[in-house]
Amino acid sequence: MLLKELLDEKGVLLADGATGTNLFELGLPAGHAPEDWNAAEPGKVKAHYRTFVDAGSDIILTNTFGGTRYRLKLHGLDSRVEELNRLGAELAQQVVAESGRRIVVAGSMGPTGELLVPLGSMTYEDCVDAFRDQARGLKAGGADVAWIETMSAPDEMRAAAEAAIAEGLPYVYTASFDTAGRTMMGLPPEMLAGVQNGLPQPAVAFGANCGVGASDLLLAVSGMPTDDHVVVAKANCGIPQVKGDKVEYTGTPELMAAYALLAADAGARIIGGCCGTTPEHVRAMRAALDGWKRGEKPELDEIVAQLGPLIAPPAAANDSGRPERPRRRRRA
Repeated sequence: MLLKELLDEKGVLLADGATGTNLFELGLPAGHAPEDWNAAEPGKVKAHYRTFVDAGSDIILTNTFGGTRYRLKLHGLDSRVEELNRLGAELAQQVVAESGRRIVVAGSMGPTGELLVPLGSMTYEDCVDAFRDQARGLKAGGADVAWIETMSAPDEMRAAAEAAIAEGLPYVYTASFDTAGRTMMGLPPEMLAGVQNGLPQPAVAFGANCGVGASDLLLAVSGMPTDDHVVVAKANCGIPQVKGDKVEYTGTPELMAAYALLAADAGARIIGGCCGTTPEHVRAMRAALDGWKRGEKPELDEIVAQLGPLIAPPAAANDSGRPERPRRRRRA
């Protein structure tokens, strides 16, 4: 399997950056489904993929984040799930073939936007079924791996993983730790590895993406078992700031390069950027990682000194300087 082969060969892999941020720069209208461009504007989608390939990414994510029937229904596209996911993967594989490099095409699978029973109306079986439709399209288009990302609910991660397994795809899953050091549904980083327990096939990797800032994400990664698992760090590019009708991120290429080195020292083996991360940022991360020599696992004070303060800290630091484990929140 290509992802495992490259991990064995290189040790640390560089993923890509943001999809939405960069498609907006190519003219994607606000409120328009990015996945629709896989059919309507394939040249622009390929151009987006190509920028990250040219920047040195080892892994590129497909333009299919909102590719379940639940998300596509908001745009009247729910009858085209398999088509749009297939095209997203096919276009990526075309760009990889043109590059002449070995690059992993990761089929992006984001949240459905629905709540599972009993908090919402979506059953676990319906969730699996929706993700199977998406995974089927991604596999038909040539995706090397299902990339389950920006998740909050353990059951939704498991449903997506179960769907990927059923369709014959290896899988990676990442969660967004954006609520006082936990996911929105209360999952702490140290419990993320257990989400896959009991599934017929283990994940190739798991980790954190998106969230509220690079410092917070690295703190989450530091709570994961990196010695015997492949851990992913895919942080937002600094902090979002609204300027007029645009959202801009504060992260510079230099900051993202520093983040990449800290992530590698923290034990992450797949490192990339999320919201706001452009090819320029990824190029700086590539240069940094190419010169990386393993250092000590960074303490919180070093992370903050280089990347800035935590935006949503889990708790006050204890006397050792390490953050205390947050108290378990009651379910509503």
